Amino acid sequence: MRTLYLCYFGIREPLVRTQVLPYLRQLAAGGIDVSLLTFEPDLRAKWSDDEAEAMRAKMAAEGIGWHFLPYHKWPSLPATLYDIVAGAWYSARLAKRERIEIFHGRAHVAAAMGALAKRIIGGKLIFDIRGFMPEEYTDAGIWKENGWLYRGMKAVERWLMKSSDAFIVLTERAREILFPGCTNEDERGKPIEVIPCCVDLQRFQHTASRREVRREMGLERRRVIVYVGSFGGWYLTDEMMDFFAVAHRQDRSSFALILTQSDRNEIEHRLIGMGLGEQDFLVGVAAPSDIPRYLKAADVALSFIRICYSKQASSPTKIAEYLISGLPIVSNAGIGDLDGLIEGERVGRLVREFTPECYRRVLNEIDELREDENLIARCRDVALAQFDLECVGGVRYRRLYERLRCTTNLIPSLRLGLPWFCFWRR
Repeated sequence: MRTLYLCYFGIREPLVRTQVLPYLRQLAAGGIDVSLLTFEPDLRAKWSDDEAEAMRAKMAAEGIGWHFLPYHKWPSLPATLYDIVAGAWYSARLAKRERIEIFHGRAHVAAAMGALAKRIIGGKLIFDIRGFMPEEYTDAGIWKENGWLYRGMKAVERWLMKSSDAFIVLTERAREILFPGCTNEDERGKPIEVIPCCVDLQRFQHTASRREVRREMGLERRRVIVYVGSFGGWYLTDEMMDFFAVAHRQDRSSFALILTQSDRNEIEHRLIGMGLGEQDFLVGVAAPSDIPRYLKAADVALSFIRICYSKQASSPTKIAEYLISGLPIVSNAGIGDLDGLIEGERVGRLVREFTPECYRRVLNEIDELREDENLIARCRDVALAQFDLECVGGVRYRRLYERLRCTTNLIPSLRLGLPWFCFWRR
């Protein structure tokens, strides 16, 4: 099989490095001929010819053919529509030249390119639904609820659901919402796979022991609560700051370890204002290669995400990283499949109210949970069973492709020999 993965991001962006390329390597390892189309911001300024060729050679060595187009940002809607048309036309031409059989669209915009390319040349489309995009934009306040942009994207979404030949969702809750009553395939017999955000868990097999890392960092006698990620937006900054403050008041040995790209000075100022001394926290930036070491020093991991409709489709990557590091998780309820995972597998506690009383209760329960000598092993076992890149993500992606091969004719019609508009389907 030959597939073209369409991604409306640049190849250097962290999301592509952690949540696109690892999956494509898994597909390539399974014998699938993989091509990738990305959209590069500031293409002329950020990419020289030599840099582009070097990246293309690097991708080729990993079994991935890399192609790119410029990303247009402004004005927002016309620029996106232009990129969709340009991406669809480029994809159709590439499919004709390289006999690509499958268009794999990551999220709504890229899937729209794939759907148009499929109209032009034939082939099959995988709609990799990364979230409820129309609802995400309204939940974030970017679009008006039930406004014309929301209604327009919902119409596009319905068209994509009809046009696609297979589907990927991140959570079981998303599958239940989009495909009620369906499990492995929809009512038309089209394959469905639930594939959460997986992680290369081998990166987190840190050689040093927890005791050694804590000694190096001067945290031997501290209860270390770690948070990795951004603040603001979907992530509840005020609530997490309050949680750190309550933890410190409850147990003066508590230490806040915060690894973030957000404004360090602002976070430090807020922590000090809540009663923590400079010796009670560390706020910094860590390279991806250093994250496993920092997590090794922690006792508890934190994740508070804004509760809204669209987050039922969310699969936070940090959860897998926390679990493979052996850390019990404190999370708020209502995010993706986390409620059942955390409580069902006994790998943490859920916050159902953002109040000091609830925080204190959860901290006490976490301290009791940490006394379980099997906790660390249980957290790691859950990570391996639910989020392993190779044994979960790679297996399910390849299984979807195999199911698509078995249920449909994958030979593209290659209609570009004549003007494409002669073959537009009514």
